[in-house]
Amino acid sequence: MFVVYVLYSVRDRHFYVGQTAHLRQRVAFHNAGLVRSTKNRRPLKLLCFEVYLTRKEAIHRERYLKTNNARKELRLRLQYSLKLIGDVA
Repeated sequence: MFVVYVLYSVRDRHFYVGQTAHLRQRVAFHNAGLVRSTKNRRPLKLLCFEVYLTRKEAIHRERYLKTNNARKELRLRLQYSLKLIGDVA
């Protein structure tokens, strides 16, 4: 099983989209500062994730979620979650 996940930076209000086979471990790496692209964006909150049977499917979805249109859609869909963590969407 492979997971596409969306992290949210409380610090600068940016989304990070990634994919992995080990979600808990990967999120821990992000929050420990071990991932270069999110190191300076901590703390990060896991907002949502989707499960796929193959890495190919996960990569395809990850690439889509990294487009501008998908990011706008994510922000609209996740407004309630952002309010729960104390952010104004």
